[in-house]
Amino acid sequence: MHTAETKPVTPGRRTQSAVSAAPEPPAQWHRVLTLLADVSLFIGTRSVWTDAAGHRLAVAAVISVCYASVLVCGVLALVVRRTRTLARLDLCVLATAVTLALCAWVMYHRGSDEALLTTQAARELVAGHQVYGQPWPWLFGHGIALTPTVTGGYDFTYGYPPLVPLLTAPLLWLGHGGAPATAVSTGALVAGTVVLWRMLPVPWRPAATMVCLGFGFLPMYARLGYPAITALALLVPVVVGWPRTGRGGRLGPAGVMRAGCLGAACAAQQLPWFLAPFLLVGIYAVRRGELGGRAAALVVLRIAGAAATVWLLLNTYFLVSEPGTWLTGIALPLTQGATVHGQGLVDVSLYLTDGSDRIDWYAHASLLLAAALLALLVLFPRRLGAAATVLPWCAFYLATRSQDGYYLMMTPLWLAAAVTAPPSEFARAWQPRPRPLSGPYRRPALAAAAVLVVLPASASAVFAVTGSPPLRMRVAAVRRVSADVVSRLTVRVANTGGTALTPHFMLTTDQGSGRYWSLVRGPATVPAHDTVRMEIRPSGGRFRLPAPGVRIRLRAFTATPQTLSSTDIRLRPARAGGRTP
Repeated sequence: MHTAETKPVTPGRRTQSAVSAAPEPPAQWHRVLTLLADVSLFIGTRSVWTDAAGHRLAVAAVISVCYASVLVCGVLALVVRRTRTLARLDLCVLATAVTLALCAWVMYHRGSDEALLTTQAARELVAGHQVYGQPWPWLFGHGIALTPTVTGGYDFTYGYPPLVPLLTAPLLWLGHGGAPATAVSTGALVAGTVVLWRMLPVPWRPAATMVCLGFGFLPMYARLGYPAITALALLVPVVVGWPRTGRGGRLGPAGVMRAGCLGAACAAQQLPWFLAPFLLVGIYAVRRGELGGRAAALVVLRIAGAAATVWLLLNTYFLVSEPGTWLTGIALPLTQGATVHGQGLVDVSLYLTDGSDRIDWYAHASLLLAAALLALLVLFPRRLGAAATVLPWCAFYLATRSQDGYYLMMTPLWLAAAVTAPPSEFARAWQPRPRPLSGPYRRPALAAAAVLVVLPASASAVFAVTGSPPLRMRVAAVRRVSADVVSRLTVRVANTGGTALTPHFMLTTDQGSGRYWSLVRGPATVPAHDTVRMEIRPSGGRFRLPAPGVRIRLRAFTATPQTLSSTDIRLRPARAGGRTP
């Protein structure tokens, strides 16, 4: 008999089986994502801690513990050896982010005009009163922003679909102000973040924490009580893996749930109205490439039907009790005629030039661009399908109200689509190719079609930008109560156009809108090709001059047609009670 020879194992060396059994370390990019999500929690946290340390020591203590968690997670993200351990660390980072968001809400839960309007709508709903079309001017002032309209007034009514007031009603016990509405939006953001984190593949989960809670801007909008945050949370399960909705011609429970969430999002705020057509067009293109035209149409109809059913159920009470004001109210952001504001193309007329007599054309350009982008998605779903959740917001860059919140509040959907709806999902999507677009000159024809589709929006935008201010204004006299406080302005106004205009004046010193000045003496309407003198008085009777060097703009808005005329003015020091020419 021969005994097997036993080879000694050299210390410090592992056998082949030991190497194969060792756990695979996490990918370096996963470590980096975890670290970035962890680092992003520093943004804005110090200011919350500073305010809490003064009068809410318990909150400050919790934030201090969160600081320790951030530091420890930062170390562990770089040294853990197992993918499973790093995934658990991602959960710890998420829990820290949620805790910090809740601490910030405890400190800042008064909300903005959006929160106050939503809370008041919930109170009226509980009391059995009408919600839409009712002005609540007492909610504004004292630091709460107003929404001025081109008619010379302000919008004091609730102008959103009813889901958020319905959710706010059970929380009215939280107190006065906008706290109930901010609790709903903050809770919705936290829930939406957790859902997105759970639905994403494990290595991508830190990105959800970072985009939703880490940078600070979405929690800020939630604390302000924006209904769009609730809509965002409802859209998360809709957008994750959205090209797979209806695969094989069947929705199933998950597909019905997605459609229901889409309908609920549309019942929370108007922004999902613009996203829904892009998703339906994209799903149709993908399903038609898989199943054919008839089956794809049936899938899209079932999705639209389920979404419409949920939307209708959430609106039924208001549709029955106040149909006219309800319809006007949910369409209010599109029809209220708010003054121009934002970070888009309208800034050319608002800041770079002295105005435009074609302000309406910004809105036309925005709608035309939305239609053009939808048409491009129909023509090129294989190329543009992956960007379907980003395309709708491009149209708002041309709108009269082009605030960056329209883009910022929907960015988690961009992430969800980037991870779960890559271009490969659209590789076999159906693309319509009529005879003019499929011949030997296919590429030039498609390029020409794309240009033609976008051309109307581009022309409208150029037409709006190149407009000229219809009113020429010059300050003829200034009445003051002190050297730096103005009580009256006498303005010489010349109408250079062929239409009589009724201007409404305000003075602005920064990027925002000021309060309207009231007419004291002179005609309210400036006839065509005529010049008048108008004496105006600031809201509250006084206007305090800003520091030297600050740009002061005198603006005049008109409603029909919608125009903007502006001019820079310089107010020189004068004796109290005196006049300055």
